[in-house]
Amino acid sequence: MTRDARYDILFEPVKIGPVTAPNRFYQVPHCNGMGHRFPAALAAMRGIKAEGAWGVVCTEEVEIHPSTDISPHNEGRLWEDADIPYHAKACEAIHVHGALAGIELVHQGPASKNRLSRIPAMGPSHAAIGHTESLQARAMDKADIRALRGWYRDAALRARRAGYDIVYVYAGHDLSILQHFISRRWNQRMDEYGGSIENRARLMREVLEDTKEAVGDTCGIAVRFAVDELDGPDGITHDGDGRAVVELLADLPDLWDVNVSDWSNDSQTARFAPDEGYQDAYTSFVKEITEKPVVGVGRFNSVDAMVSRIRKGVLDLIGAARPSIADPFLPRKIEEGRIDEIRECIGCNICVTGDNFAVPIRCTQNPTMGEEWRRCWHPERIAPKTDDDPVLVIGAGPAGLECAMQFAKRGTHVTLAEATGELGGRARREAALPGLASYMRVHDYRVQHLKAQPHVEIYLESEMTPETVRELGIPHVFLATGARWRADGIGRQLRKPLDGLGAVPAYTPDDIMDGAALSGRVAVYDDDDYYMGGVLAEKLARDGCAVTLVTASPIVSPWTVETMEQHRVQARLMELGVELALNRRLVRMQSGGLRLACIHTGQEEDLEADATAMVTERIPADDLANALKGDAALNLQVIGDAFAPGHIAAAVYSGHLAARRHGEACEDMSIYRAERTQL
Repeated sequence: MTRDARYDILFEPVKIGPVTAPNRFYQVPHCNGMGHRFPAALAAMRGIKAEGAWGVVCTEEVEIHPSTDISPHNEGRLWEDADIPYHAKACEAIHVHGALAGIELVHQGPASKNRLSRIPAMGPSHAAIGHTESLQARAMDKADIRALRGWYRDAALRARRAGYDIVYVYAGHDLSILQHFISRRWNQRMDEYGGSIENRARLMREVLEDTKEAVGDTCGIAVRFAVDELDGPDGITHDGDGRAVVELLADLPDLWDVNVSDWSNDSQTARFAPDEGYQDAYTSFVKEITEKPVVGVGRFNSVDAMVSRIRKGVLDLIGAARPSIADPFLPRKIEEGRIDEIRECIGCNICVTGDNFAVPIRCTQNPTMGEEWRRCWHPERIAPKTDDDPVLVIGAGPAGLECAMQFAKRGTHVTLAEATGELGGRARREAALPGLASYMRVHDYRVQHLKAQPHVEIYLESEMTPETVRELGIPHVFLATGARWRADGIGRQLRKPLDGLGAVPAYTPDDIMDGAALSGRVAVYDDDDYYMGGVLAEKLARDGCAVTLVTASPIVSPWTVETMEQHRVQARLMELGVELALNRRLVRMQSGGLRLACIHTGQEEDLEADATAMVTERIPADDLANALKGDAALNLQVIGDAFAPGHIAAAVYSGHLAARRHGEACEDMSIYRAERTQL
């Protein structure tokens, strides 16, 4: 297949100062939980992106000095010459496929906690830092500013020695000291670095000029700048200081990489932002001001949307972080006319959690992300089958679909049996809830592939029993029968059935997704802590119920902090009139409602309710597995939620792992290569 001529424009080269990008696909800097701690894994991951035809592949933020230490997060480091070999390894992996390598140098200023280095943080002015820190950043004097400029210059020279083609001057996400100097929220100086926008942008100009002088003869110099902080007149705005900075520096860099700040605004989940180009309203002005190429992001999945940004003169390069994670081969598939094979990002931000937890990145759609080196997984290739034995996959949810698809790619004959009349399992069911429509892509990508394979047989409305499994005579059986939400109150707060069950009608998320109609006063008891409790509260409020969300946490949906959407979840519920009963555990059900207790004081109170939605924990649907265990004629493996309930990304990963490891001599599915520091 060849690409559609309409998309030829995306494969035109773009000159970036002294270097040239081979096409318009630009993997912007993105964190990944690997950084300085897992350099081999990082290099392999970036190399896969280049193999997938991203014309430019950039690092995450790279610390330039011990005074900008953000431990325990695993970002890049270029503190000293000893760090160069790790970066050279990544550059080599990128260059072997003809892509340009970019590095995002950073000093985080007052966003630096310096927990490892124990160097007091510094910034444009004295300021408290973070939300849970007992520290303050000190105000920089002129000697500090001179030193900072020297650190940037030294880092740029090291970056060139490592082999980078593009060097970033970074002022975004409220994570860069250069942005902090520009921002009136951070900068209260009265000298030549404070006051007017010209003064507040002075340090950024100086670092940009220093970088160009140091390496600009051979490296493209990029500016990554947040043109709007979405904080109103108190912050940088695209029609205020953001525009002014672009006007002041318009043609000084070789490339403008523009977005909004902070990271939670730049990488909004699909629940709160549409797919294509939601940042256009803030960034489109930049091309009107500068003659230099502009790259921007917007979680672009549609090729036509990409082309439209180029033809309209909004962007010169299509930037991507999350779409390049979901499908590292997105450009290659467009180039080869395989658009229908693209794994589209669902905007769940499970990728962000890897960085937050300081572990390698993961992705719901792409289970190979973060596993390229340690498990030698490739997103587009899998070893062919080792024998002619067929496999039976029971359950067509995320784990079952992924397992069946990977077996099909190996050339194995697959029988996929699903008890219901539809494929997709929880991905399909949850996609019908508010804001989660993109979850259907987990179904779409896999089902499309399976239906195109002649050696895949799909049977709907086929609930399997031990007898029917044995009758099929297929030796290798993979059980992906999922899990069901409990209705008895057992969860994190309570490890025995709730007292008073039945006093108030109780519904599970499964009941509600199956169509149960609730009305009147509804209490949503959220002991799950991820998205389900908040989503159900939103749905029920939109259905006209008077909703109270009860949680033992001090905030709603606390785990969504890790996906950078918690503040939006809570704001939406409040806007919908949902009452919040925080720091409360459920004591019992009683006539007319619930009995709650404060988790701190134990003081009890009543909550009136006509019905309760219980969002606690799930029970694996493992009856079939238990009935088949011990059958010597079967090679049985339980996968996904049926084995260990978790998020959708975990289910997909489980199915992928099972198909990858099938037939290998090693039976331990947990074995992978570990990176170790050399002494």
